[in-house]
Amino acid sequence: MFKKEGFWDITPQIKSVSFPQRGKWQVDLVDGRSIIMPISAFPCLKRVSTQERKNWYLIGGGVTWDSCPEVIHVEQILGDYQRIAHEA
Repeated sequence: MFKKEGFWDITPQIKSVSFPQRGKWQVDLVDGRSIIMPISAFPCLKRVSTQERKNWYLIGGGVTWDSCPEVIHVEQILGDYQRIAHEA
């Protein structure tokens, strides 16, 4: 019988957020995956000050900051725009 491999049956959840280098941010998931992407891919995040970026919090399956007008959902980070579209 065929055995599924990979992360097909896993619901992704954000564990932590960091900014390892200038212009990049990293999201670590509970299942052990880490995603590094450019900050420029999320215009709302560009407006969050460098100082405030360490004060992130989880809300509704995503991450946000006090000065960020939107929640960045894990589906957006993984590229599943069919489920949750990036808000303008």
